Amino acid sequence: MAEEKPNHRVRPLIAADEIARRVDELAAQIDRDYAASESLVVIGVLKGSVFFFTDLVRRLSIPVRIDFFQTSSYGTGTTAGEVRIKRDIDLSVRGRDVLLVEDIVDTGWTLKTILDLFRFRGAASVKLCALLDKHEAREVEVPIAYCGFRIGKDFVVGYGLDYDERHRNLPYVGVVEFTEDEA
Repeated sequence: MAEEKPNHRVRPLIAADEIARRVDELAAQIDRDYAASESLVVIGVLKGSVFFFTDLVRRLSIPVRIDFFQTSSYGTGTTAGEVRIKRDIDLSVRGRDVLLVEDIVDTGWTLKTILDLFRFRGAASVKLCALLDKHEAREVEVPIAYCGFRIGKDFVVGYGLDYDERHRNLPYVGVVEFTEDEA
């Protein structure tokens, strides 16, 4: 079988040590903000947030419950479609504080839907923690209580983010640069 020629390269944008330092800072802030909470549920949005989620939760010193949520927000192409739940949480959020952990916020539509869903289900509070904020791409505002990094409109991969299910395992966040035959 012939080896597939890559149609892109990845240029580092945020180094692994920068990410680790920022995750430490976010965890310390979350610890302070939820010190009095006895009911914090930290929910990771699959698949992209898994590395960020794991690193963040391991650095928290407060008691937490964890769960995962997965959606599909695109139809047959790259145009946003209706948000579909692929995997729902197992824990009840009624009367509990919820911290949703996501890899990247771009248009905001999917995250607005998820945050509204947890409010509808009776969560005492719902906040968002995102590794990356692609604010220039925002179509609907979603409040990010804890933000790792603000980035431009570049297509990024690594540290959980993917391009066609590739590059999730990179220890850094990088910009995808397509070669001429793909651009």
